[in-house]
Formats: sequence, structure tokens, C-alpha cells
Amino acid sequence: MRAIPVIIGAMSLIVIVLIGIGIYSLWPASDAYDPNATGPAVDSGARIEIEQLRGQIENLGEKIDGLEKQLATMDARIASQAAQPQNQQHGAIDFGNGQNDIIDAYAQIVQIADRRNVNKGLRIANPTYLESVFGRPRASLSDRCQSMTNPRLSKMLVTETVGPIRVRMLQPAIDSLQRVFNKIEETDPDLYARINTAGSLCVRQIRGSRGRASTHSFGLSIDLNIDGKLDTLGDGKTQLGLTILADFFRNEGWFWGAAFSREDSMHFEVSRDKIEQWLAEGKI
Repeated sequence: MRAIPVIIGAMSLIVIVLIGIGIYSLWPASDAYDPNATGPAVDSGARIEIEQLRGQIENLGEKIDGLEKQLATMDARIASQAAQPQNQQHGAIDFGNGQNDIIDAYAQIVQIADRRNVNKGLRIANPTYLESVFGRPRASLSDRCQSMTNPRLSKMLVTETVGPIRVRMLQPAIDSLQRVFNKIEETDPDLYARINTAGSLCVRQIRGSRGRASTHSFGLSIDLNIDGKLDTLGDGKTQLGLTILADFFRNEGWFWGAAFSREDSMHFEVSRDKIEQWLAEGKI
């Protein structure tokens, strides 16, 4: 937008020059060539100056054409960025000057703005609620992944390739995840191509707790990242690409782990609201 004042200044100069030329054109032609004329004559020095001004006008015209092309390019870039579902609260990101720079920005680390409210309107499915619906995944839990001993829950698990990754989850969760990935691929295929996973099903307790089952134990959550680079747990930061993914997941009714007391931004899990919807529809 700094080009706008330059254009305005250039156009003002053109107007001034045109006025000068207009005044010159009003002088009688005989005054310019008749040595006996009583009116003010326009000498050759003035003519040279006028021609120089005309040359400047042509140069300014070329510069204005160039500035207009730059503005058109800027408008196209802004429109392209606005079409992507970015979380605008994460501050200004320097995307560089070309498409490759924009693509590379997906892995850029950014601060998670107002992370406590990123799941506004959604309820978390805590372990007590999940066990009331599905039962306990296994009698004892540790910090490492173990086999599931709950036969009812085990029969509900499905292994499938969903979008760019392979997961083992409950069928309704897989169907929901597929809808999310379909929308991401349609809206932002470059981001879609860089999605990677750190796992889905893992029957274990919430780390730091005693026996409280993680949503990973029920096949209702997944850990995602960009380009296989794992997020640093609890630092309040994440990859820019994950903030974009979070918008799609929230719209589908998934809860983002960025809002946890110990931030876990690569973690996405099905919300209680979504589970209650599936119960009402007889899907689980």
C-alpha cells in the first residue's frame, strides 16, 4: 500500500505539467517566432524545458503502469491468503514473496493465542463420562500403550486409511475424520499433503494421572503434525498448520488439546457433544 502515495504524487505532478503545457499552448504562434512581437516570446530554452517535461510525463506514465501491476499482484496474493481458513488471532506471519515461502510457513512455530478458548462451545469427554458410555478399556492402565481387554469396545474398533494417514479408531470417529480431511484437501491441498500422525489408538492412562484413561484408549483421538515434526508439549506454541487444522476439527465437533492445562496442540479428540450425537443416532 506504500505505492498509493507515490501514484497520487505522480498524478499531481502530471496535472501541474499539463497545466503548464496548456498555458503555453494558449500563446499566439506569432509571438513565438516574430522578433517584433510585443507580447512575451517563448524562446528555445523554454521549448527545451517543455519537451523535457513531456519526457518526464512519459516516464511517470510508465512508472504508474508498473505500480498498478504491483498493486494487482498484491491484491491477488491477499485474496489467495484470505481464501484459506486461517486463525487470524495468531498474529502477522511473514509469508515471503513466493508460493514456496507460503507452503513452508505451515511448519512455522507460532504462539497459540487465547488457547483456553479455542474450543468455545464444545465440551470435553472426560474419562468418567467415557467409561460410563463404553466401559473401562482395560482393568489396569500405565503410561505405555497396552492391549485392550474390553470386548465390546474392541469389536467397535476399525483400522483404515483416512486421508493421508492410517488409523485405528471407532467407526464413527473414522467417518468424522474423513469428512475433516475431505474439507482440508478441497480447501488447502498443500497443507493436506503435509499432514502426518503420531498415532491414534493407545490404551494407556493420561500421563501424570493415576488410572485415568486417555481418549486414545477409546479410539476417539489422534495426534497430528506437519512434516512429521512433533510438537513440544506444554510450551504454549504450535505449528501454524495445526492452527489451521484446528478450525476444521472444531467445525466437525472435535476438541483441540491446545486448551489443556498442559498444552498438547498435536492432540485432537472427539468432543462429548459429538459422542452424544452419535448415541442419539444409534452409531455407538
